Amino acid sequence: MSVYENLKAHGYELPESLAPAGLYAPVNPTGNLLYLSGQGSIRNGERLTGRVGVNVTVEDAQEAAKVCMLNTLSALQAYLGDLDRVKRVVKILGFVACGDDFTEQAQVINSASQVLLDAFGENGRHARSAIGTNTLPLGLTVEIESIFEIE
Repeated sequence: MSVYENLKAHGYELPESLAPAGLYAPVNPTGNLLYLSGQGSIRNGERLTGRVGVNVTVEDAQEAAKVCMLNTLSALQAYLGDLDRVKRVVKILGFVACGDDFTEQAQVINSASQVLLDAFGENGRHARSAIGTNTLPLGLTVEIESIFEIE
């Protein structure tokens, strides 16, 4: 099945791609690799904000991570024109705004990883880091950057 069929089968819809919030390119190519700038937890213009373990639940943070990954795929779609050109996902780096004692960043970012596995199958399996931080730009709960290999 195509990436689009996989997304639909799992109930995902790609949002409109986010406009850059600064002086950077959303996608920066080199060779057959695409480096995607961090995509934040913004859904339909609404910022998903707060800190996990302070005023955001793990479940809400997982939803925020999923939103980040759908925004990532939207940015990739806008750049490539066709997500079926993706050969594989190389790596994602997830940042989670959280309280000082929160240690479940990997559990939060798992939901973003799941989107990639659902969309690309085994080609969506990737290297990953999940980092906790005290704050993110715009007060967002999650931000994820990524690297994709294209054909």
